[in-house]
Amino acid sequence: MVIYLMKVYNLEIVTATSLLSMWSALSHGLALLGAFVSDSFLGRFTVVAIGSISSLFLRPSRCDHFEINECDRPTPAQLLVLLFSFGTIALGAGFVRPCSIAFGADQLDSKENPNNKRIMESYFNWYYATIGMSTIVATTLIVYIQDAFGWRIGFGIPVILMCFSVSAFLLGSSMYIKVSASESLFTGFFQVFVAAVRKRNIDLPVNSANYYYQSPESESQALTSSFRCLNKACMIEDPERDINPDGFASNPWSLCSVEQVVSLKSLLRVVPMWSSNIMVQLSLNQFSFATLQTKTMDRHIFSDIEIPAGSFSVFMVITLVMWIAFYDRVLVPIKARYTGQPGGLSPVLRMGIGLVLSAAAMVLSAITECIRRGIAIDQKDPQDSPNINMSAMWFVPQYVLLGLADAFNAIGLVEFLYSELPKSMSSFVVAIFTLGMSVSGFFGSVLVNVVDIVTSYGGGVSWLSSNINNGHLDYYYWSLAFLNVVNFLYFLLIICRYNRHEKEVKEKQCEYSTQRA
Repeated sequence: MVIYLMKVYNLEIVTATSLLSMWSALSHGLALLGAFVSDSFLGRFTVVAIGSISSLFLRPSRCDHFEINECDRPTPAQLLVLLFSFGTIALGAGFVRPCSIAFGADQLDSKENPNNKRIMESYFNWYYATIGMSTIVATTLIVYIQDAFGWRIGFGIPVILMCFSVSAFLLGSSMYIKVSASESLFTGFFQVFVAAVRKRNIDLPVNSANYYYQSPESESQALTSSFRCLNKACMIEDPERDINPDGFASNPWSLCSVEQVVSLKSLLRVVPMWSSNIMVQLSLNQFSFATLQTKTMDRHIFSDIEIPAGSFSVFMVITLVMWIAFYDRVLVPIKARYTGQPGGLSPVLRMGIGLVLSAAAMVLSAITECIRRGIAIDQKDPQDSPNINMSAMWFVPQYVLLGLADAFNAIGLVEFLYSELPKSMSSFVVAIFTLGMSVSGFFGSVLVNVVDIVTSYGGGVSWLSSNINNGHLDYYYWSLAFLNVVNFLYFLLIICRYNRHEKEVKEKQCEYSTQRA
C-alpha cells in the first residue's frame, strides 16, 4: 500500500507512512465500539455480520478514477475518496475483530469440560494461525496480482473473497451458539465511579464481607485492596434503604454490586500489562520502510523468480504460522508428558519472550540497513533504483524474529486478557488488544513525524528521506531498539507487581470463603 500511495498518489514517504499508521490506528481503535455494541446491545453474531458487510464497500480508489494515471498532487476530491474508503474499511474491521474471536470461543467454551482450558488455548493459537495464513495469501498472491495485472484487479479480488466470506458466515447462522447481549458494561463502570465518589467520605468496613452488596444474579466474589477506593461503591450503608425486597439495589448509581467493582478492577489491573505490547506492535508496523528498502535490492531467489518488494513480510507470517503449529502440536504435548501439567508456557512468560525478540529484530534491522546503505553509497547510487548488489534475502532474519515476537507476545497477551477479565467482557479482550495496536499506530505516526522534523531541522537531510539512500533508516531502527529495551525493563516492573497481586487475590478469596462459612 505504501508503494501505491507514493507512486500513484505521489505522496512523500513520511506522509504515506503517517496516513497508513493513522488508518491502522482508526481501524483498531474502532474495535472498542464494536465490542461495546456487541456486549451491550446487539450480540456478537449481529455485530460480526454488520462488520463483514461494511468491509465490502469502497475499497481504496484508484488514482485513475479521476482520469489521472500519475498524480502530481492529489486533489481534495481524490484524498476524500481515499480517506472515506479507508474509514469504511476501518469501521468494518472494528466490528469484526473484537467479536469474531469471542464468537468462536462461545462455540467451544464449556466450563464442565475438564479439558476446557487446553481447548481454549489451542483455539487461540489456531485462530491467530488462520489470520497468518490469510496474510500469507494477501502478501504473496494478491501482491503478485497487483504487480502483474494492476491495482484494479488487485483490489477487486479481495472484494470477491469478502463476498464469499460474508455469505458463508450468514448461511451458518442457524447452527451458531449466540450469547445474548447484557446490560452496558460502560454504564456499569460509570456507576462504580459515581457511587465511589458519592461515598468518598465514608470509612470502609474492616474485614467483613457482609457490608458489601452481592447481586442475586451473580456469584459471590471477594474484594481486594487494589484500587481500594472503588470498594466504597458496593458498600451498604442502610440495608432497608439501599436494597429492594427482591434483593436488587434500589439505586444503581449509589450502590453497585461486588461483581461490577471486580470487573472494573480487572480492567484497570490489566492496563499496565497491555501497555507493554504497544512497542511490539510499533516494531511490527515498520513494513512501509522495509518495503522501500527491499525495492532497491536484488529480490531474485533464482535467476527467473523475483519476489515483489511488498511480499517480504510473508516470511514473518510463515514463521508465525509454523511456530504456532510446532508449539501447539509438539512442544505443548512434550511439556505435558514430562511435567504432568496440561497447557504450554504461561502467557506472561510468552509475552516477555516476545518483547526480547522484538528488541533483537530492531537491532538486526539497524545493522542490515547500515550494510545496505553502505553498499548503495559505495556503488554511487544516489537514487533508490533497484540495482544495489545485495540480496534482499538478508532481510529475512529480521522478519523471522518479528514473526516469533508476534507469536509469543500477541497470543500470550490475548490469553492473559481472556483469563483475567470476566466472561461478560470477552469481546473486550480483542478490543483491548487491538486498542494497543491503535495506540501504536498513533504513536508510530507521531514518532515518524517528530523524527522527520527534528532530523531535517536546519536544512539537513531527514533520517526518513523519501530517498532512503540519502536518509538514515539505520538510526531510526536503533532508536526503536532502544525504546524496546526500555519497554522490556518496564515489563519486568509490571511482573513484580502482578505476582504480588495474584498472591493477595488468593489470600482474600480464602479469607472470604472462611467468613461465608
